[in-house]
Amino acid sequence: MFSVELCFEVYRDTSMGDVERAINACLDCLRYSGQIIGRELPVVMDGGQFTAKVICPEQDSLSPKHHSPQVQRAMNQLADAGLLQPRVKVMGQDMNSDLTAPEQSSWHLLYTTHLHVCSPIRCGETFLPVPLYRLPAVANGDQKQLIKWQEDWSACDQLQMNGSILEHAALKEMGEPGTRLFRRGWDLCRRLQVVSKIPTYLYLYRVGGESLAEEQQRRCPVCDGDWALDEPIHDIFDFKCDQCQLVSNISWDFKK
Repeated sequence: MFSVELCFEVYRDTSMGDVERAINACLDCLRYSGQIIGRELPVVMDGGQFTAKVICPEQDSLSPKHHSPQVQRAMNQLADAGLLQPRVKVMGQDMNSDLTAPEQSSWHLLYTTHLHVCSPIRCGETFLPVPLYRLPAVANGDQKQLIKWQEDWSACDQLQMNGSILEHAALKEMGEPGTRLFRRGWDLCRRLQVVSKIPTYLYLYRVGGESLAEEQQRRCPVCDGDWALDEPIHDIFDFKCDQCQLVSNISWDFKK
């Protein structure tokens, strides 16, 4: 990923409230299109210039060719707040960020953790994040529903990692079919597969269990089919059901 500065310049008299609303609306739309990553988006004020420091999946992520209809509308409305179109300055590759998946992938998976702020869509071959703007929108012209699912999953993961409140409820949401989080994720995978023509799998988190032997005998929780793999995928996924398009792991309590 790349560190980028997005500079908004005031060209006429305006109010701080109008400027703040216009810039924040623009940044929100860019986030929901997948062009910028993360929720912490500091904006530095220097006279008549406002500079947002953001992280982007690729050097050209902020190119107009990637704009969703919502981003384009927000950009057009900057003038109403007395702002010019933003100048983009790529500062360089971010040392602590993920690389980005190559253009082609034969399958995708919907996966995140509380530690990841990158795209929740991963390339099946490389396990690298796929920029969301590369994919057709799942609803209403952008990828907001995918981002909101990722935020909810990450919140559940954080709760179960902390282990102080709502741990069991969070684990159930992440690891059991039929929960609201599962149904939303499964539906998003299916919708994304329809619009992208690329098989898209959902990750089911697994922890607990009685023993390694019992874990190895687990069957797909949806179709009861045999989904155990001879070798794990990316050292994480020990199970893969091509019928239900699910992946999972041997319980982290017993993973080597």
